[in-house]
Amino acid sequence: MKPENLRPIDLAREAGVSTQQVRNYEAAGVLPATRRTDAGYRAYGPEHLGALLAFRALAPGFGTEAATAVMRALHRGDRHQALRLIDAGHAALHEQRLATDAASDALEALAGREPDPPSAPPLLVGELAARLGVRTSTLRVWEAAGLLTPDRERGTKYRRYGPAQVRDARIIAMLRQGRYPFDRIRPVLDGLRRTGGVEALRAAIAERRAAYDRLAWAMLHGASVLHDYLKG
Repeated sequence: MKPENLRPIDLAREAGVSTQQVRNYEAAGVLPATRRTDAGYRAYGPEHLGALLAFRALAPGFGTEAATAVMRALHRGDRHQALRLIDAGHAALHEQRLATDAASDALEALAGREPDPPSAPPLLVGELAARLGVRTSTLRVWEAAGLLTPDRERGTKYRRYGPAQVRDARIIAMLRQGRYPFDRIRPVLDGLRRTGGVEALRAAIAERRAAYDRLAWAMLHGASVLHDYLKG
C-alpha cells in the first residue's frame, strides 16, 4: 500500500481506533480534506495519519473539544489561532494550580490556629470584625459575594457567626491579605465544607496536584507530537 493511498483501516490500525472513528474524525474536521479515488473510495496520505496521531495525542491533555479546534484551525491555515488555543489550555491549568495553592495556604493558616470549640457562643458582626482586624463592612462584602453565610437572630435579624463561620472568615481574611480574588477563595471554602475537615481537604489537594502534574505531562506529549506533525 503506497503511503499516499492509505485506507481508513490503515489509519485506524496505526492510531488504535475503529474505522468508524476515523470517519467521525474526518467529519469533525480533525483530518485535512480527503481526496477520492476514481472508484469513489477515500484515499488518505501521510498528512492524514499525522493529523490523526496529533489529535489523539492532544486530546488527553487539552480535551477533545480543544484538540478538535486546534486541528480545524491548522487545516484552514490559521496557525495563530491554533497556538492561542494551546496557550489557553496551559493558562487554564495554571489558574487551577493557583486556586489549589490558595487552598493549601488557607489550610496551613487554619492548622496553626486553635479551633473554636463547637459549643463556643456565636459572635456578632462587630465581635468577629474585631477578632479579624477588619471592618464590619468588609464582612458584609464577603457575605454579598457568597463567601460567608451568617445566621440571623430571630426578631432583631442580627448576624450571628458560629464556629464554622468564624473559621471561614479567618480563611477569607488570610487569603485576602495574600491578594487572592473571590473566585479563588470560593472553591477553597466549598472544598472545606464538602469534605468536612482539614485532613480530608488536604488529601484532596494532594490528589488534585498529582492530577495537574499528569495533565501537564499529557499536554507536553501532545504538543511534542503536534510539533512533529507541523514539521512534517
